[in-house]
Amino acid sequence: MLLVSINRIKRFVFCLISLLIVEFSGLTKEPLNFVIIFTDDQGYGDMSCNGHPTIHTPNLDQMAYQGQKWTQFYSAAAVCTPSRAALMTGRLPVRSGMASSKRVVLFPDSAGGLPQNEITIAEILKGAGYKTGMVGKWHMGHLPQHLPTTQGFDSYYGIPYSNDMDRDSNVKGDWVEIGKTAPWSIYQVPLIKNGTVVERPVNQNTITRRYTEEAVKFITNNKESSFFLYLAHSMPHIPLYASKNFKGKSLNGIYGDVIQEIDWSVGEVVNALKKHDLHKKTIVMFTSDNGPWEVFKTHGGSSGLLRGAKGGTREGGMREPAIFWGPGNVKPGVVQGLGSTLDVLPTFASLAGAKIPEERKIDGYDLSEVLLTQGNSPRKEMYYFGGAKLSAIRFENYKVQLREANGINPKKLTKPELYHLGEDPSEKYNLASKHPEIIKDLINRGEKMKSGIKEVPDQLIPKTLN
Repeated sequence: MLLVSINRIKRFVFCLISLLIVEFSGLTKEPLNFVIIFTDDQGYGDMSCNGHPTIHTPNLDQMAYQGQKWTQFYSAAAVCTPSRAALMTGRLPVRSGMASSKRVVLFPDSAGGLPQNEITIAEILKGAGYKTGMVGKWHMGHLPQHLPTTQGFDSYYGIPYSNDMDRDSNVKGDWVEIGKTAPWSIYQVPLIKNGTVVERPVNQNTITRRYTEEAVKFITNNKESSFFLYLAHSMPHIPLYASKNFKGKSLNGIYGDVIQEIDWSVGEVVNALKKHDLHKKTIVMFTSDNGPWEVFKTHGGSSGLLRGAKGGTREGGMREPAIFWGPGNVKPGVVQGLGSTLDVLPTFASLAGAKIPEERKIDGYDLSEVLLTQGNSPRKEMYYFGGAKLSAIRFENYKVQLREANGINPKKLTKPELYHLGEDPSEKYNLASKHPEIIKDLINRGEKMKSGIKEVPDQLIPKTLN
């Protein structure tokens, strides 16, 4: 209890200092609002503006046209929990113990979560005077001490972990078929408002619509303030459900129905911003936590031309669809430079005039100049972790694959593989025999990065006693 109290005091002091910095910095421009729309297991190819022929995403397409569509934007992990931890903290998830070689993600029996001594985007922006709200899937700890309201969010409405968890133990059979065909009522997933369970099991047929309504309500209630909204959809993670207005409407089946309802949700958020004349002082970011869940076949989405999927460190597992939209602020165009969810914290902090804590390593880069002017991205490298093990390294156009990562125990390849992702984004043509010097350089970069990671407690291992 003493440690928790000390950490809370530290965060209070940090927030107070940040607020004073913003108050007296002489900023004359009205502060920007920020909205992150985060989907679950959506593939790189699962938008019509990314080339999907049978999924219709007009609202995302319009955002991409009016804003920036990034073609080389990465999550920091290929599965839910570590990916979300990286987004919130701007740090590789191994630094916070949110990546593990023993457990894939947090489960309903988990005792761990994002440590209280981590500083989130919400805490940084709250310290700069922002109202902060989280709607949707959290998956960084479901116990009271780990919920969003302990990590800088003023309000929370959503589910604490994946929508396929807490399945009725009496339901037997092949888990893939169950995930594709079972009714939502077999998943005893709770819907939480702030710290109170308000529905269990949550009706997943209507969850996308209700998330959207809560997001719009948050915007409306905070239209006179600077705000940060994190809207994290539960789907298209299996199991898939759509409301009656969208069910059966897509040529792509239930997966397409789900994506098209999410696209509608995006449109509702944008419309709410426009209704309250907030669109010219708000930046909206859309992306996904990792690639599609390939084992579910047509129910699992598409990586497009990319190789691999969820759980793996090939491009399809971690390169995500990504759009930044902000009329009058985000300069429209297609961005081919590298970016990552790790970069969101330093970018939003920079745009808000907020201070980033100096005592900790931040792995993200400030992309604000790219957003505002389409300048060159400062990110040149990407590190791909399978569980807690470094499995691939990218620097500029070259990527070396060291392990075949699929979950928490990636197998070391007999020989490293090398790909030029500019000429070969599908990772079809191994260039290892031609460029041993590049492989050596990339491996050295990886070793240097690993040498700076301090060992911390694995947050995914501890289990509750019940």
